[in-house]
Amino acid sequence: MNIIGVSLDKEAAAWKEAIAKDGLTWTQVSNLKYWDEPIAKQYNVESIPATFILDATGKVVAQNLRGPELRAKILELLAK
Repeated sequence: MNIIGVSLDKEAAAWKEAIAKDGLTWTQVSNLKYWDEPIAKQYNVESIPATFILDATGKVVAQNLRGPELRAKILELLAK
């Protein structure tokens, strides 16, 4: 399983500072294009934060889950 964070930041310094401040240890990517971020457009992100869980084929199996619901879905998928 991989976790990837996609940022809609415009400035590299502010983005990297937020990663460090929040202690994010998973892969972070950004084209620094704000709402013109290609990945956000591909998944029709209209608000943030947004979460997507993809299966091994790249199909979205859940989205915008938070807290206990997100944890439960991840545990469910890992058990398969």
